[in-house]
Amino acid sequence: MADNILPGREVIFEFYPVGQYMRVSAMDTITLTEISIQGPVNAPEETLQRNALKRLEYVLKKKGLI
Repeated sequence: MADNILPGREVIFEFYPVGQYMRVSAMDTITLTEISIQGPVNAPEETLQRNALKRLEYVLKKKGLI
């Protein structure tokens, strides 16, 4: 992904389908903070990954970790 909004951090993504939805988990390896989002199973993987990364950034900022 070209526009990494968390530069210098390694983020692990996991995609798994649940019926008509794709559940995406993203974990920051430095703080071990993990979030999950869901979207349509036919949505582009790039879109789901970007949304998960934005959610992770939000949570890290809210917790004062970045």
